[in-house]
Amino acid sequence: MNKRTVIVLFITLLIVFELTAYVVTTPRPTEQFFQVYILSADHTAAGYYPNNDTNMRIGESITWYLGVTDNMGTMQLVSVRIKPSNATIKPPDDNLGVESPAPVITDFARFLQNNETWQTPLVWSISNATLTSGSTRILNLEINNETYQISDWSARNGYNFRLIFELWTWQTDSNAFVFGWNANGEHRIAWLQVWFNMTNPVNTTSPLP
Repeated sequence: MNKRTVIVLFITLLIVFELTAYVVTTPRPTEQFFQVYILSADHTAAGYYPNNDTNMRIGESITWYLGVTDNMGTMQLVSVRIKPSNATIKPPDDNLGVESPAPVITDFARFLQNNETWQTPLVWSISNATLTSGSTRILNLEINNETYQISDWSARNGYNFRLIFELWTWQTDSNAFVFGWNANGEHRIAWLQVWFNMTNPVNTTSPLP
């Protein structure tokens, strides 16, 4: 083996060693993300409605638990916005990262430490609704003992109402809440939806015949 070959081999081994040392000693960037979830009254991801009956009635109380986990590496100010929707109103667009055009009923906001999970009860019921010409319209929704009037929330024959939950975060550069968050050079969003029906909006909690 001549001198030139030895030098080339030495430089090659040195480069391989330096690359290996860099990979081993340089920590990988941690993934930054949020988790948002809804649990039922017994703190599980099942049985969201009594007797698994998704057909709501006026005055029927539903208890859920809304939760958010901060895995961003820093303290964050988050807001979960609740929107009334149906089968025709668009949900959030995962590809474009834009929110649903449905109006906001109310929101829950809180500061979260890194790795902190915040969970809050969400007790809701429909307090007023009408049925006209085959269209069910929900007029009042109660959430945690607060009554909210809704101007235009209807569904044909009472089928396919839904509640949309969107995660918004405070951005210091714009001094405003934005839908989703920015992490590792990307904009990401998180949202949930829960469907229900209201096919006979009468003032009773007894099962329909």
